[in-house]
Amino acid sequence: MNQPDLTWTDSDTPVATAFDDPYFTGGLEETRHVFLSGNDLPARLKDRFQVAELGFGTGLNLLALAQVWDGPGTLRFTSFEAFPMAAGDMERALRPFALPQTGALVTQWATAEGPVRHLTLNGIEAQVIIGDARETLPAWEGAADAWFLDGFAPARNPELWSEALMAEVGRHTAPLGSCATYTAAGHVRRALEAAGFTVTRQSGFGRKKHMTHGRKPA
Repeated sequence: MNQPDLTWTDSDTPVATAFDDPYFTGGLEETRHVFLSGNDLPARLKDRFQVAELGFGTGLNLLALAQVWDGPGTLRFTSFEAFPMAAGDMERALRPFALPQTGALVTQWATAEGPVRHLTLNGIEAQVIIGDARETLPAWEGAADAWFLDGFAPARNPELWSEALMAEVGRHTAPLGSCATYTAAGHVRRALEAAGFTVTRQSGFGRKKHMTHGRKPA
C-alpha cells in the first residue's frame, strides 16, 4: 500500500503533501476534546464497546482511547486508512506526546502486514483496514457505538466526507451510537443528518468555534 508523502513542521508535526494538511493541529488535547468528550467517552465505555474511525493516521486517537480505558473487559477499535504511515514516521510524530503505550503500538505497526492490520493494546483489540474507505467500509460487517471522523479537512479531502460515505457511516452505527468530528462544515452536517444522525454543533477546540456531534436514534 502507498505510504503518505510527508513534510514536517518545526514542531515535528507531519503534513500530508497530497492534501497540504497536517495530521493534527491541537494534538492530544484536541483528540480528547473532539473524539473522546465529543462521544461522551470514557463514561460510555464498557466491555465489547465498538469504536470506529475514518483516518488512522499516526494512531494518536487510539492511544488517547487506551489512556482512558482500564476495563474490565475489552474494547474493539476499527479504523479505515488509505495511506498507512511508516512505523518510523509514526514514532517521530507520536514522540512529543510521550503516551505510555506508544512503543507497543509502533512495534506492532512495524511488523503488521496485509489488508487488515491487527494491534493489541491493554484492553483494546484493534484492527486497521487498509484501502479506500469508500470500498472497505461498505464491506465491513461491524456496527460502531462511537465514530471518530478524522479525515483531512473536507475542503482538501472531500472523498472522505461525501454523502455516500457518511451514509455508510450511518449504516454501520449501532442504535444510540454517536459520531464526532472537528469539522462543522455544512455539507458534512447535512450528510450526517441524511444518514440518520441527529446532528448538533458543539464548541470546537482552540480557535475552531464549532465541531459536530451526531447521535443515532434507538
